[in-house]
This record gives sequence, C-alpha cells and structure tokens, in this order.
Amino acid sequence: MAGGRLVSMKDVARRAGVSVGTVSNVLNRPEIVSGDRRERVEAAISELGYVRNDAARQLKLGQSRTVGAIVLDSANPFYGQLVGGIEGAAEDSQLMVIAGSTGNREQRERLYLSLFEEQRVRGILLASTGGSAELVAAIRGRGTPVVLVESEPGAHGSSVRVDDIAGGRIAVEHLAGLGRRRIGVVAARQDLRQVADRLRGARAAAEAAGIGFEVIEAEDLSVLAGRTVGEAVVARPRAERPDAVFCVNDLLAVGVLQAFAFRHQVAVPEEIALVGYDDIAFARSTVVPLTSVSQPADLMGRTALALLEEEIASPEAPPRQVSFTPTLVERESTIG
Repeated sequence: MAGGRLVSMKDVARRAGVSVGTVSNVLNRPEIVSGDRRERVEAAISELGYVRNDAARQLKLGQSRTVGAIVLDSANPFYGQLVGGIEGAAEDSQLMVIAGSTGNREQRERLYLSLFEEQRVRGILLASTGGSAELVAAIRGRGTPVVLVESEPGAHGSSVRVDDIAGGRIAVEHLAGLGRRRIGVVAARQDLRQVADRLRGARAAAEAAGIGFEVIEAEDLSVLAGRTVGEAVVARPRAERPDAVFCVNDLLAVGVLQAFAFRHQVAVPEEIALVGYDDIAFARSTVVPLTSVSQPADLMGRTALALLEEEIASPEAPPRQVSFTPTLVERESTIG
C-alpha cells in the first residue's frame, strides 16, 4: 500500500527510475530487460509490496485462468469428489476453480451461469437441473465454452456423464439375484434427469425379473429425508415391507439405514437388503457398510476440464460426449 491505496505500476516505475513499460516487461517478459533494470524493478516491487492485477491483465488478453464449476448440491459428498477432480486437473494446468452449488434450484443455476459469464471465466463446467438449456446455448454463442456434467444423452456441446439407467438396472439386478422379490425404490426430485434415469433402469430390471416394484417418495435427497422414509417402512406390518430397498443416492440410503438400525428394528440385510448410489466415502463406514452403485466422480471432474481445454484449443472441432458405465460395490448391506 502507498498512502492507504494500492500500489500501482506507476509507483513501481517511479521508485525504480524506469518507465511503466519496463515494469511491464519485467513482469511479463523479464528476459528482454537488462539485469540492472530488472534488479531495480524487482527491488521496488519488494519495497512497495506491489501485487499485479492479474485478473485485469487476463481480461485484456482474453485469457482468463479461472474456471467456473456449478454443481447441484454441495451437501452431497459426490459433488465434493467431482469438484476435487476438477481442482486436481486445474492445479496441473495452473488454473483456478470457483465452485457454486445450486441446491437443485434452477433460479440459482441461472444466476451462477450469468455471473460466471460476466466475470469472463475461461469456461464453465455445469451439473444442471435441466432448466437452463437456452441460457447455456446463449452463453456458448457469446464465446464462453460450457461443458455439461451429468448431462442428457445427446446433449449439445461437450459433456461427460454416467449411464444412470444402467446404474439403476444393476442395483435391482443385484437384489433380484439375491432372491429379493419386493423392491422399494426411495427417490425424490424425479424431475432431475439423474433420478429419473435411475428409476427407469430399476423399473426395467424389476419387470425383467418379474418381481414387485414400489417407488417410495422422499421429501428431498438428504439423510434426514431418508430417515423419515425408513421410519415409515418400519411402521408398516412386516408382511407389507419390501425385502430390499434401493435408494437413488447414498444420502437417502444412510438415512434409511439409520431408521432401520434404531433399536435394531430391522436387520440389514437379513430382513431388508439395502443399496445406495454414488459410493461416497462414508458408504464404507456406516453401521452396516453400504452396497452402492459407484460413479467415478474424480475422473468425471478431470474429464470435464479436459473437454473444456480441448474446446478452447480447437473451437471448431466437433464436441465430444464421454459416458462412463457405473459399477456395483458390494458390501454387508446386501451380502451379510
């Protein structure tokens, strides 16, 4: 600070006895500045505590080093793992990531999209509620690349996703293979593509196996909502309970498991087998370790950033859609 204000390049130039252009060259092309002048500028920078405005420089050059990431729910550890993958890849490329969570709300998603565009970020990685397609297309048209994460199949532009229909299917196929005949699927927010696809896959597997299938609606996609559903299942007469439950995410499954374990009212998996989705880190350390459908969250994040950089490097190249196949991780909640 100089007299209570930020130190400018002019201040540095005045202290070093050189031109502003020389200071700029020391900061950006030091190899073309003589050793004596470079040392004087570097000493002035140190004495005055000058910090260059890199954001302004990047804006002028049109080369931002900041990536915007928008996820559906920061309370879900899956999205923490996803952002972790983005940040890991960004660190390798000397980029910065700013992440925002929409809380599954379209209005907040649109706000983040607009703010990131206004900030002239390098690009946006978006796990969408599905309601901002027109805004995304407009932002792309104005020159900011957007890569969709957990996108609709065949989405416009580059995208990375997991085959959630396959994920729902393998969960119920696993339960049917264990001899379970009455499947309850705990779900919320069926308007979200991911949830709808998991339900589609689960229903198709149940129909193929000729077993009972029931959708149990939760208030939202949280642990507390899962616990409420679990308590409602426990309150049923034993003959009316499902003998297996598949939850469309692990948070719901953890809540259901808590309700079942309370006072040992339901034995898992002996009475009711339980499967979650996402394979968050906590799934392996629940009171009964949770069988879960695993998504490669870290790899998805890294892939999304790689697709963004590909688009920046070759804007005329056709977009790429990358799809991963989920896998089932078996633990004691189904196999005892």
